[in-house]
Formats: sequence, C-alpha cells, structure tokens
Amino acid sequence: MVRNPAGFWRRLAANLLDGIVIGIPLAVISYIITGNAEGDWFTNLLSLAYAIIVPVVWFGYTVGKRIMGVRIVKVNGNKLGVGAMLLRTFVAGLIYAITIGIAALISAFMVGLRDDKRSIHDMLAGTYVTKNTP
Repeated sequence: MVRNPAGFWRRLAANLLDGIVIGIPLAVISYIITGNAEGDWFTNLLSLAYAIIVPVVWFGYTVGKRIMGVRIVKVNGNKLGVGAMLLRTFVAGLIYAITIGIAALISAFMVGLRDDKRSIHDMLAGTYVTKNTP
C-alpha cells in the first residue's frame, strides 16, 4: 500500500543532490585513481554500488533523498533488499538506455501524474518513494 508518496520535484531534487554531493567527489576520486577524466568503468561501478547498497543499509535513503526527506520503500512493507535495488537501478537503467530515454521520460510523467507517484523502475522493483520516516 502506497502511503504519502513523494512527488516529481522532490525526487528530482534528491537525484540532483546525489549527483552534486556524491557524483562529483566520486568522479574526482576516480580520476585520481584511474587518470581518466571521462566516465569510466570504475566510476560507473562505484555509482552503481552506491545506488544499490546505500538504500539497502540506510532504510531506503541515499544522501540526496535524506536531505530532501524522502526514501525508497517496498510497496508490500517488506524490507528493501539488494534484489529490489538491482531491479530498480540496473535493470531499469538498461530499459531506459535501450529505449534511448523514452522510458525515462515516460517515468517522469508517471511520477508527475499518477496518484501513487510510481515510475517504471518503481513498478519493476515493487517500490515507491515516500515522505514517511522509517
């Protein structure tokens, strides 16, 4: 059951904050380690690990989501796990890439227009983003 879902702008702000607070330092560290200023496998792997592991161990929060007061939860009330986060992050990312971003655009409209504010990656993983605290 979806309770107190977070809307489009709050979710967008959380993602932007993650990019600034985590993404930029991660890119700098990756550059220091690999010497590659462009996106490389190391940066992508660390970003994927962050997106999957942090919400699982931190009650559905990432740094950006915590700042914005939203978190990822399972629709059925179960604990958020690595499997759900893999579906939400990796599999959905593949779908968004294969459709050349069309599915990502559809997801944005879903969050903005649906009552439960669930996107394609939320549907895949059985999750939603809420303003409720743990």
